[in-house]
Amino acid sequence: MKRLLLGATILAGMLMPQAHAAQGDTAEATLEGEGITGTVTMTETPSGIVHVVVDAKGVPAGVHGIHVHETGKCDAAGGFESAGGHLAGGLQHGLHVENAPHPGDLPNVHVQEDGVLQAEFFTRGFTLGTEGDQRLKDDDGSAIVLHAGPDDYQSQPSGDSGDRIACGVINE
Repeated sequence: MKRLLLGATILAGMLMPQAHAAQGDTAEATLEGEGITGTVTMTETPSGIVHVVVDAKGVPAGVHGIHVHETGKCDAAGGFESAGGHLAGGLQHGLHVENAPHPGDLPNVHVQEDGVLQAEFFTRGFTLGTEGDQRLKDDDGSAIVLHAGPDDYQSQPSGDSGDRIACGVINE
């Protein structure tokens, strides 16, 4: 019995660091817009890459730009302009230009006719911790914004994605 207990204790001790390393900093946002509701969950992996999962409903069918914006405010009455510009980090917007992309640039998302948006992707553009230039958890926070149209990955300053149709403040 003592050997079994000792073995279980050693095994648990070996697994604890791995379990801790598998779960990094996390952040969530509740995405809201006219008829749109959803969540965005971000988890920093042990390698420093941020895993982003978007789950929303009520989104118009089609392709939409989605970006991290520099201010953690989502005033619907003002068209979500309160979220400020993209988290830019002194870089140009898009993937098809030099000195780019913005840290807050994310890939377009595709929504089917049923209005359900489910997307999953990874980014090295920003961190979820409290350190570094491209952190989301700074003094004025950050927001995630869903746009009416697709990002063309080159127009300045924001990819010609159209109106902001949903927004969520990124919380710790």
